[in-house]
Amino acid sequence: MAEKVQEIVGSLPILNDVNSVHEMAEQRLAEGDAAFVADLGIALFRTYGSADRPIWQYRSVFDSVFRLLAVAADPEHLGHALRLIGTVASVDRKKARYAASLLASSRAATDLACVFAGGQVHAGGLEELRACLVHELVLRGEAVGDLPGIAPWATSPHWRHHPLGWLPPRRSSIEQSPDLPSYSVRGSGHSLPFGPSGNEAGPAPAGDGRAVSAVETTTSSAVAEIARAVANWAEESNGRIEVRTFALSTAGGSIAELLSALSLDCLAAKGRRAAPSASACTPSRVWQVLFAAASAGGAYNHGLYGAYGRLEAWKSMAGLSGAPQTATFVDVEHQIHDHRWFTFSATTKWFEQVAWDIAIAALSPDGRALAVLAATDTD
Repeated sequence: MAEKVQEIVGSLPILNDVNSVHEMAEQRLAEGDAAFVADLGIALFRTYGSADRPIWQYRSVFDSVFRLLAVAADPEHLGHALRLIGTVASVDRKKARYAASLLASSRAATDLACVFAGGQVHAGGLEELRACLVHELVLRGEAVGDLPGIAPWATSPHWRHHPLGWLPPRRSSIEQSPDLPSYSVRGSGHSLPFGPSGNEAGPAPAGDGRAVSAVETTTSSAVAEIARAVANWAEESNGRIEVRTFALSTAGGSIAELLSALSLDCLAAKGRRAAPSASACTPSRVWQVLFAAASAGGAYNHGLYGAYGRLEAWKSMAGLSGAPQTATFVDVEHQIHDHRWFTFSATTKWFEQVAWDIAIAALSPDGRALAVLAATDTD
């Protein structure tokens, strides 16, 4: 078996078509030889995975093998899947996020208890996998605190200092409709709720005729926090982001009038300010959009997947609602419910108007503080 694996790995760079390797891996797994498929994946990773720009043949075959083992229906294959995942995730933590998404979407939660048992081999990678898997399951409505084999790890204080430990092991009422991917052996599917309008709760309330002056209060720390859900668009794709915060002189005026009076780059149109269309929306709608932006990514990247997508969506909403970075999840959740939320849109050159457009405004309960997040990306 080792000789066959090395033969495939060695010949990979000269192949013009890797379909035969995909088919061979699928056939071996169908015959019950999950060990061979895992060995192939590990050998591929060790040979080509450390390259700055791995050859396309490796990228194609490795992802196929990785996904094949993770989504294979037979629970007996899971041990070999974890052997491959643990090897890779101990070096590349992003692969742990991907693996958690694959496993949670394709397997029953009860079958995944073995992920949380023992696991000293490649422990670093498996610990990250476990942390991500907990929240991938939460997003899918699983009560991880009640799942035998998973609950002791998920509720243990030993990982409270992990970034994901800030999140609760339950789905919030705000997290009503997370758009989660579905996977198959040959690919994946994902719906995206992007677009600055659509699915809103209703039109924004009309103004009372009073002019409102605004003083910009934007800080670099606020920009970084509010932009967290869409940062991957700019860092890994062609995205553009605008974050602005303002202190308002008085409460009043419609949100559309207020936005058009501000010096927002996203509303600039040939020397004038575009008049946006604005609608009131629920916190759930805002979270759904930000979660999809963070978890699925932009035009040219794959995003952060479910667990970290969940975290970054909440952190962006925390920033938009003015919560301090030290706030607990419970405090942030209360503050988000107290704010008024809006989406808006405008036909300007700032927005790419392809598929990845987001424009959100959050107004404080007293109407005296406004935060804006706009993002756009293109292929």
